Amino acid sequence: MDPQLSLGFSQTDDRQAQLQARQELLRYVNLKLAANGLPIAPGAGGTELVRLASGLLASFEEKNRLLSSGYRCPVDRRIEGFLNRYFSDLNLKEPLQLPGRTVILDRHGIARELSLPADSDYYHSDYIQSYRVRNGVLHNPHTDRRTTQGTFHVVEGGLPIPGDKRAVPKNVFANMFRAAMSPPEALLELPFTSNQKEKAASWVSLLLRPLACPGVEGWTAEKTMEVRFFAPGSFVSNLDFVESIFGNAGDPYIPQNDSALDVEHWTGHTGCVILAPHVLKLTKKELGLPHISKATERQKQDRMCWEDESELYNDGSAFKLTCRNEEGVIVTLISDNYFGYCKKEVKTQISYATNLMGGAEEEHAGGALVFPSYSLGDSFQFNSQRYNGATFADVAWEYGSLMEVQPDGYGIDRRFPNLLYIPENASADLREQNITWTKDGETRQIPLRPGQVYMAPSGYRLRMEKHPSAPSWRLIGTAGEGIFCHKPCTVSGGGKSEISKSLVDYMEYGSIFVFDFDDDMALAREIFTKDYSARWTDQALKKQNYNQYPSRSILNPRRSLGSVIKLLTPSDDYSEEYNAWLEKIPTHVYALVFAIKRFHRSEWGEDWESHFSVDYVNGSQGHELKLDDRKLV
Repeated sequence: MDPQLSLGFSQTDDRQAQLQARQELLRYVNLKLAANGLPIAPGAGGTELVRLASGLLASFEEKNRLLSSGYRCPVDRRIEGFLNRYFSDLNLKEPLQLPGRTVILDRHGIARELSLPADSDYYHSDYIQSYRVRNGVLHNPHTDRRTTQGTFHVVEGGLPIPGDKRAVPKNVFANMFRAAMSPPEALLELPFTSNQKEKAASWVSLLLRPLACPGVEGWTAEKTMEVRFFAPGSFVSNLDFVESIFGNAGDPYIPQNDSALDVEHWTGHTGCVILAPHVLKLTKKELGLPHISKATERQKQDRMCWEDESELYNDGSAFKLTCRNEEGVIVTLISDNYFGYCKKEVKTQISYATNLMGGAEEEHAGGALVFPSYSLGDSFQFNSQRYNGATFADVAWEYGSLMEVQPDGYGIDRRFPNLLYIPENASADLREQNITWTKDGETRQIPLRPGQVYMAPSGYRLRMEKHPSAPSWRLIGTAGEGIFCHKPCTVSGGGKSEISKSLVDYMEYGSIFVFDFDDDMALAREIFTKDYSARWTDQALKKQNYNQYPSRSILNPRRSLGSVIKLLTPSDDYSEEYNAWLEKIPTHVYALVFAIKRFHRSEWGEDWESHFSVDYVNGSQGHELKLDDRKLV
C-alpha cells in the first residue's frame, strides 16, 4: 500500500478534487455498513449503489454471519491461540474470543468519517466531544491523563513483572477480558448514524503494521510487527488517531495483508489492543480478587485484594492490563479512551517486539550527535596541528575535489560556497573583520563575514553570530568531532528529547549590575592581583605537583574563563583559609569579575579599569555596567 495513502496524506492540493474524494469515501462507508448488516446514513450518499447491490450485500452479510461464529482472520487466530494457551491451566468453560464481527477499517479515513454524524459537525457522549473543523477533526476525550501512577497492570504467569507494576492473577484477566467483550449497547453505537432513528451499533477494528526495524541496505530488510486494535463503535475516534500516526495496513482477511506470508518484513510479533472503558465499573470481588485476609504480600502491595465487597478494581481509576510472554504475542486491555494511552501502547508493543527480536533498537531509544560550541569573544587563533597535525596542504590533497583551491592558500567548497577552508595557523579578528595567515613569508587575508563558515584542517569551524539579546557580534567555534549522546532504553518522559535540545533555550540574558561601582571594582582589583599559588592543600600537592608551573594571573591571556570559574569555586583541593576567602566574595562581584575577564583585551595592559564604567543618574552612580560606553549583556 502507498504509505501516503495509508497515513491519509492528500495526493492533491485541488480543493474540488479533495471534496470529490471525500464524497466517494462516504459512499464507501455506507456500502461497508450495509455489507455488515447495519443501518446506513442516507444523507452521506451511496444509497443508489446500496439499493442496486442489495442482493449481493445480503449474500455477503450472511456469509459474514456464518463465518463470525468460528472463523477468524490469520492475525486474530494468532491472538486467540496465544490467549487460550496462556490460560489453559484455568480450564475455562469457553475459550477467550475476540469480537467475531467488526466494521473493519480497511483504509485511512473511514474511522474519521465514522467518528462524526454524517449530517452534523458535532458529536458528544459521556466519553468524548468531537468537532468537524476546517482542517479535519477535533476530538476531546473526557479525560486528559497527566499521570501514569497505578496505571500499568501485568498478568502473572508470563515474563517477569517489574516491582513498580501491579501483578494481576490470571483468572482476573480472563474475567476482565470477557467483560471487555460485552460492552453496553450504547458504547457500540457509531457516531456516524447517531442522529438517526435507526442507529448502527458494532465493534470497529483496525490492522496496523508499525515499523520495528528500519531497513539497512546490505544488512537487513525493513521489518514491522502487526497490531490489531478493537474498540466499541462510539470510540472509533481513537482508531482515527492511531492510524494517523502508524498507518493503516488494510483488511486483515486479505492474504496479501497476512504478516505470516511476508516473512522477510515481519518481526514475527503480534500485538492486540482492546478499548474497554466500561470495565472501570467492575468490582474486585466479581473479577475474582481475594479478600485481604487471603491475599499475598504482593497482592496487598498492589491493592489486588478487597476489604469491602463494593470496592472497584483499581479504585475506579484508568489502567492498562497487559498479558504477554516470550511467545511474541502481547494483548492489552485499556480502560480509558484517553488518546495518549492508545498511542503509547502501540509504542510499548513495538518495544516488546524489538526486545524479543534483538538486533534493533527498541522504540524508546533516543539520542543525538552533539558538536560542542564555544563563544570565543572577539578574536581566535587556530592551531589545527595541536589536534590532528593536519595542514591545509593535506586537506587540499585529500579533499581537493570538494573545493576550489585559491592562490592565497584557502579553499571554497564547490557545493556550499559559504563554507571556506582555511590554513591551520589562521587568526580571526572580529574587530578587524578579517582572517589572516602567512604564506610564503607574506600575510594573506580574507574578509570575516556573517553567514560564512570557516573550517580549519582539524575540522574546527568558526562563524560570526549576533548576540541573541544585544547589538554585538561574537565569534562562535564548533568542534570538528562530535559526541554521541545516547539513551538506549527509557520510558516516556525519560529525557530522550532533552538530549537534542539546544541549551540556548534555557539561557536568560540581561544587563550586568554592580552594587557600588567603586567598592566592587576595588574588590575585583584585589581578586585580579591576588597570588593564588598557595591555595592548594598538602594532600592535593601530593596527588599532583601543581607548583611545578607558575600560577597564572586571572587576566593572563593563557588562562581561560572556564579556568577562572574553577579558580574561584570552593574545592576540597583548596585550603580552608582560601575557601573561606572565596565564600566572602559577594555573588554580584563574581559576575563582575567574570564579565571583565570575558571582555578583557591583552593590549590594555594594566589599564583595564578605565574601560569599564557606570552612568551617573541624578548625580549618583548607577548600577548597570558598561564597556567603553556600551552596555554589557
